[in-house]
Amino acid sequence: MSQSAGHLIVRQLEAHGVRRVYSVPGESFLDVLDGLHDSPVSTVVCRQEGGAGFMALAEGRKTGIPGIAMVTRGPGAANAMIAVHTAWQDATPLVLFVGLIPVADRGRDSFQEFSLEGWFSTTAKRVVVLDDEHRAAETVAEAMQLAVSGRPGPVVIGLPEDVLVRITDADVVPPRALAAAVPPPAAMQELAGRLAAAARPLIVVGGDGWGDDGGKLASWAVEAQVPAAADWRAYDVVPHSSPAWAGWLGYGRADTLAARLDEADLLVFVGCGRTDVLSDGYTKGFKVPTVLVLPDPDAATHSGRIDLHLAVSPSSIVAALPAAAEVRGSRGSGWMEALAEDQRRYATPRPDNSPGVDLGVAFGVLEDRLPADKVVTYGAGNATLWGHRYLTHHGFGSLIGPRNGAMGLAVPAAVAASLIEPERQVVAVCGDGDFLMNAQELAVAAAYGAAPLVIVVDNGIYGTIVLHQRREYPDRPSGTSMVNPDFADWIRSFGGHGERVEKTEEFGPALERALSSGRLALLHLVTDPETMPPGTANAPEELAEVAVEEGAR
Repeated sequence: MSQSAGHLIVRQLEAHGVRRVYSVPGESFLDVLDGLHDSPVSTVVCRQEGGAGFMALAEGRKTGIPGIAMVTRGPGAANAMIAVHTAWQDATPLVLFVGLIPVADRGRDSFQEFSLEGWFSTTAKRVVVLDDEHRAAETVAEAMQLAVSGRPGPVVIGLPEDVLVRITDADVVPPRALAAAVPPPAAMQELAGRLAAAARPLIVVGGDGWGDDGGKLASWAVEAQVPAAADWRAYDVVPHSSPAWAGWLGYGRADTLAARLDEADLLVFVGCGRTDVLSDGYTKGFKVPTVLVLPDPDAATHSGRIDLHLAVSPSSIVAALPAAAEVRGSRGSGWMEALAEDQRRYATPRPDNSPGVDLGVAFGVLEDRLPADKVVTYGAGNATLWGHRYLTHHGFGSLIGPRNGAMGLAVPAAVAASLIEPERQVVAVCGDGDFLMNAQELAVAAAYGAAPLVIVVDNGIYGTIVLHQRREYPDRPSGTSMVNPDFADWIRSFGGHGERVEKTEEFGPALERALSSGRLALLHLVTDPETMPPGTANAPEELAEVAVEEGAR
């Protein structure tokens, strides 16, 4: 049947099982918006393009289907860039549609004209402009496949305003099947031999697209007596209740686990590589024999030694794992149990003995009170480290955070997660600086009935940067302080439940009231600017096990 290219784009998204698009409307793609009017695909109207992009990123991470964001040209595309960069570095499937000026207006410095390829080509898997209305469906199908294939990531599609309204007889095309690579038998035999010969092997998991494969891998690891650690902000892959769980690497990790990278005699990376964050700035684990399981044949995100590379997905390797008894060899349980015990000790909540709200106590209460299947979203900054350390995860998709350190993700990700799974308790953890970068998206939660709980840690400073500043320029604070409103009053203006908490003993009762409200809720925790995460400057000496988080560099 004949239809406009804009309407055909919507029909193609329907064919791919897209449930939601996150959009800030623009006149440049009105025909797509018109196609969405009668579509089963829900249009989530956002308040800023960066927030829309982060919501789409959360959708892609939780569902495995590329998240869809739609923004307009020039300024709208500029705002969305942060989500594209995050999806690129985090290897998360995302498709960004950008409305463009009419074809006839190109090259005249027209209103909001810019170079789509010039802006996005270094941070996207592909950038394409739809200049042929007859290719609308296949362009979308190609983008959806590319976003999830190999190393997942973002694809950007430009939509010229005049091309969208052109009529085409083209129809929806079948979604392209994604062929899963199977690990070669010879390579699996080599992997089995290396595992059997190792006395101190360590698995490191990461990346997206795990589903329930993380639980299967953990069960196998227990039988094989191989501890399993996680990459930065990927520690929902392995259930924390597993005897194999060894904690996470990267910012905020335990010193004991970081040391194991050099103590191990075999490292097996699955779904992630040896990055700068994971390896403490390229200083850990470089001399250890290494097996890399990463679908990217170029291994672009991995640095250093590779003795065996299996260019397959985590699900493919989990399905092909050798029998645990065959790879256990003569290895006893001491190595795995030692790492697990280190992590249990490290993750046991303890007070910080700091003024204002003691976050060590507060996050212990939060862990006790929240359901096991909670979903936790994070922004960036030191304020998140208490959550990383003390909140547990028991299934993939229960953590959404920017592995590239982008600020402002916690709130929009929490809103999207609440829309995707309204039956689950979603909690956003953010500092005061991070919170106000995309706090406007709580208006979206209020509009659509989403009810996440937002924890805002307010110390009146950009804490991560202050930590660096105190080290490099002691006693010379400059450009890092903030003045904040009463966030509890602000959330109440949306009809939500808000409370300002200034004392540790007030937190538990306030949390109970927030959770029982059944509404969008926010707890504004006031802490002392001198309070830093355990192990950093001005923190208790006995807790000196934490590395500083990256924040906004």
